[in-house]
Amino acid sequence: MRIEQPVFATVDRGTATTAVALVGRVERRWRLIGSTSAPAGIPEEALLERVRGRLAAVDPGTAASFAFDSAGSAADIRRLACITSAAPEIVVVAATERVVGPLAAVAATAGWRVRRLVLDGGEILAIATALADPRVAAVLAGASDPPGADERPLIGDLGQLVAAATERRPDLVAVLAGGLAEPGGRTEALFRPGRPGPTVLAPPPATGGGEPLRALLDGLRGGDQDGRRALAVATGTLADVMQRRVEVVEIGRTGATRVTAGWTAGAAAVPRAALVPEAALLPRSFSDAHLDAVMSWMTIPLDRLRARDRLRELSLAAWGDAAGDGALLRMAAARAALARLLAATPAFDTLPPADLLVASGGVWAVAPGPAVALALADVHRRPGVRGLGLDHARLLAPLGTIEDAAERQAVMADLRDDLLVPLGSVVIASGMRPGRSAGRLVIRGQGGPTELSLAPGSLELVDLPPGERAIVELELRDAVRLGPRTRHVAMEVAGGLGGLLVDLRYIPLGLPQRLERRRELLASWQAALWPEIEA
Repeated sequence: MRIEQPVFATVDRGTATTAVALVGRVERRWRLIGSTSAPAGIPEEALLERVRGRLAAVDPGTAASFAFDSAGSAADIRRLACITSAAPEIVVVAATERVVGPLAAVAATAGWRVRRLVLDGGEILAIATALADPRVAAVLAGASDPPGADERPLIGDLGQLVAAATERRPDLVAVLAGGLAEPGGRTEALFRPGRPGPTVLAPPPATGGGEPLRALLDGLRGGDQDGRRALAVATGTLADVMQRRVEVVEIGRTGATRVTAGWTAGAAAVPRAALVPEAALLPRSFSDAHLDAVMSWMTIPLDRLRARDRLRELSLAAWGDAAGDGALLRMAAARAALARLLAATPAFDTLPPADLLVASGGVWAVAPGPAVALALADVHRRPGVRGLGLDHARLLAPLGTIEDAAERQAVMADLRDDLLVPLGSVVIASGMRPGRSAGRLVIRGQGGPTELSLAPGSLELVDLPPGERAIVELELRDAVRLGPRTRHVAMEVAGGLGGLLVDLRYIPLGLPQRLERRRELLASWQAALWPEIEA
């Protein structure tokens, strides 16, 4: 939409929460006026009225400039809205296990819940029953290009199964990939024009690292207001506005998103996104392995049965038990979900590291900014120096729905200082040898130079408030990886709620095997950044 009014609202409707914000023109710039969030069942009009009422009570002059008054209504405010819904289900079927694996891996990072089925050695009735299930929205059937010797005898049967399913269910979308989609192939006549059910031809999963197939499957999922697709668009614009390489990690109730976008002068950033339902805070397939992963991050003494019960309660009532031990439990689940998201997207780790890492999603709202910064550093352990930010008002996804790229960039440029809460910066070094001393750190900031002695495996917290920048100089005993290998480096960092984290812990994070000792170590790291939770 073209934003012509002096004020507009953003609405991010999730499966657990609805977040709304008011954005208005102040001195010819778009600024964030206020925001709030509530359980998903609360009408967005009520949330907008809450924000409008707060503005009228706190700053009547600004409210009057937007034509708000105590008797006014938020019903007529123009809105940028997006919605995040539960992931739909897709059946991925191929002649052999060799082929179905790559297809399922691509579908699992395109926002679909995946059922894997193999024709070779499998029961045809079981496959036909799965395709007839009304909960299944699509079927992805594929073959090697060209089909291998182990597939060729089964290609005809595979095509007939899919064609028969779409004859019975015209609503079932059939996606044919690789050799199964070849013109003139054995299955072409089965999917003739005019037959019931939509059919989409797709490239094999190996093409372009799977990105063309992933993009096609993502386009079949959700609608025009899909929140996770809009988040990817906004990440690209944010990279252009910041002129930095940006990575966004979003953890939600029904899925998670990882988006990266680089910046190049003179060219618009092209985001790369993966949407992973299995990386949800508590996925539908929650198992003992998921429980063990959450417990490995817990700082509260809960046995397995009680931890499982509380996580089940959290899945049923996403807004319940959000303080005290409940907040610690959520952060443990968020760390485990973030670890699953990173494990499901290894191709992202081959890209250049981000200059700015942004956390998004309602799960981070239960913890203070410094604790969120620590959670990101605990799990996202990639060597280098990066800033940390939090999409606190959930603005990114709604702003991604602005269709005109120039207008979207102009709005986000105005909102640059309001979009993210600065959590600080983190320096993560790898390749450090054990010893008494790793070297020294000198911070040259507004208060003068400060020097610290560094120990391998340590986590140092340096007070660097939001808005302040400093030059950090590292002089290390051994060459370590901070991107390139180095022993002496100087860099500029920005402050934030969590200050500067100098993280010399190991990659991956070395934690004791004993659960009690692990809890004590995690709690000791967290104590300096979340002291009120102990109180």
